[in-house]
Amino acid sequence: MAGLDGIEVTGPLGDRYEEILTPEALGLLASLQRELGARRRELLGARADRQRALSEGGTLDFLPETADVRADDAWRVADPAPGLEDRRVEITGPTDRKMTINALNSGAKVWLADFEDANTPLWTNMIEGQLNLRDALDRSIDFTDDKSGKSYALKDDAELATIVVRPRGWHLDEKHLLVDGEPMSGSLFDFGLYFFHCARRQLAKGKGPYYYLPKMESHLEARLWNDAFNIAQDALGVPRGTIRATVLIETIPAAFEMEEILYELRDHSAGLNAGRWDYLFSVIKKFRDRGADFVLPERNAITMTAPFMRAYTELLVRTCHKRGAHAIGGMAAFIPSRRDERVNKMALEKVRADKARESGDGFDGSWVAHPDLVPVCREVFDGVLGDRPNQRERLREDVRVTAADLLDIKATPGEITEAGLRNNIDVALRYLATWLDGAGAVAIHNLMEDAATAEISRSQVWQWIRNGVSTAEGRKITREWVEELLDEELAKIKDELGQAYNEPRYDQAVTLFKEVTLADEYSEFLTIPAYQSFP
Repeated sequence: MAGLDGIEVTGPLGDRYEEILTPEALGLLASLQRELGARRRELLGARADRQRALSEGGTLDFLPETADVRADDAWRVADPAPGLEDRRVEITGPTDRKMTINALNSGAKVWLADFEDANTPLWTNMIEGQLNLRDALDRSIDFTDDKSGKSYALKDDAELATIVVRPRGWHLDEKHLLVDGEPMSGSLFDFGLYFFHCARRQLAKGKGPYYYLPKMESHLEARLWNDAFNIAQDALGVPRGTIRATVLIETIPAAFEMEEILYELRDHSAGLNAGRWDYLFSVIKKFRDRGADFVLPERNAITMTAPFMRAYTELLVRTCHKRGAHAIGGMAAFIPSRRDERVNKMALEKVRADKARESGDGFDGSWVAHPDLVPVCREVFDGVLGDRPNQRERLREDVRVTAADLLDIKATPGEITEAGLRNNIDVALRYLATWLDGAGAVAIHNLMEDAATAEISRSQVWQWIRNGVSTAEGRKITREWVEELLDEELAKIKDELGQAYNEPRYDQAVTLFKEVTLADEYSEFLTIPAYQSFP
C-alpha cells in the first residue's frame, strides 16, 4: 500500500484493515511523524548521553534549571476529566477481542488498553487491537471461544470501564509504516490511530480520548507528548485539553522530574502512576556498571518496603496531590488460581496487603491484571475512600524525599541465591517464547509476567555477571555457569510441557536470551532485537 504522499504501509492488509488505515488516518500519522520525528531522535540521543555519564560515575539529582517550577506552589493540573474522577480500580491487559470485552465488563473503573508491555507488537495485534477498541465503542464487538463455546458480549455502557490506551514507548518504531522512507515512531502510530478513530466516539459517550504514557525519562519527553496532543487535536478540530494522559513513572530519571512532567502536561494531565516493575528494571539498567552498591537482590526478594522504593512511591503521592493530580498505584503481579485453593488464598492475601499499603499511603487507585482481583482491590480502596472518588486532598506534607533516598539501592534487604538465578533464567525463557509466539502477558508460576518483569530477569543476570557477584551459597556467577543453567532450565521446561513444547520458539528464545544477557554490550530493551525477528 503506497502512493499517499511519502507514506508506505509495508504490512499485510488483513480483513477490515482498510477501516483503520484510511488515507485520512495515515495523513495524521505522517503529520505527527514529520513534525516530531527529529525531536524524538534527539531525545533518544539525550538518553544515551545520560547513560554514558552514569556509567562513567555520574549521578542523578533534581534539576537546578527547573527549580522554579518545583518552587511555584500556584500551578495545578487540569481537573479530572469525565470518566476519570474515580480510579480506585484499574485493570490492565492487551487489546485482543476477548480481553477487550472482559476488561470492560470487569467492574474496574478504568481499563488500560495495552499496546505496550502486555502486548506483542505483531502487525496483526497493532491493527486488530485498534479495530477492537473502535468496535467496543460502537458496541459491535462480540467473541465466542472456539474451545469452550462460551460467548462474550458487553454489559450496558454505564457498567463499562473507561478506556485508557497505552501506546508504545518513544524508543520503539513501527516498521510497517514508512514516512518519507523511514519507520515511524511506534508511540505516535498507536496514539494517532486511536485518536483519529476513537476521540469523537469517546466524546459522544461523555468521556474522551485518554492515554497512559510509558517509559519516559525526562520532562522534555513529556513536552514532546504535549505537542503531539496539540497537533492531533488541532487537526481534528478537537479543543485543546480534551486529551488526558497519565504518565507512568517507571524510570529512575523520571522520578527526579515528576513535578516537571506534570507541569509540561498540565492541561492534558491525568496524574502519575507508580510503574514499579519497569522502575526496578530502570534502576538495574541505569546503574548496571557501578558495582556492589547498585546490585539489587534477586527479583522475588525485592519488596515495595525497600527504602528506595518507599521513597519513590511516597514522593509520587506527595507530588501528585500537591498539584491536584491522581496518584495511581502499581501492579500486583500475583494472579489467583481457580484450581489450587491454597495458591489462590496466598495470592489474594498478598494482593490485599499490597493494596492496603497503597491506599494507606494516599494513592487514589491501583492496578490489577486479572478480573478476579478487581473485587479485592475495590474492597480495600472502598474501605479508605468510602463515597469519595479519590483522596487527592491528602497532601502528604509529611513526606520529605531527597536524591540520596531515591538512590539508596544498597539498603535493599535480600540476597542472591542459585534458586533466584535459576528463576530469572526460567522466567525469561518462558516469557520470550510466549512473546515471540504473539502474546505479551503470560501467567508463569502464579505471577503475571510481561515485558517489564522479563527485562528485570535478564538484566539482573547481565549485571550479576558483569559485576562478579556471588550467590549466597558462595558460587561466582559467570557466563559459563549461566550457560550451564540455561541448558538445565530449558530441559526442565521441555520435560514439563511435553507435547506442548514448541521447539522452534524455544530455540528462538534461547538465542535472544543469550543476545540480551550474555553479550558484553548491554541491550537497552530486549523488545528491540526481538521485534526485528517479526515479519
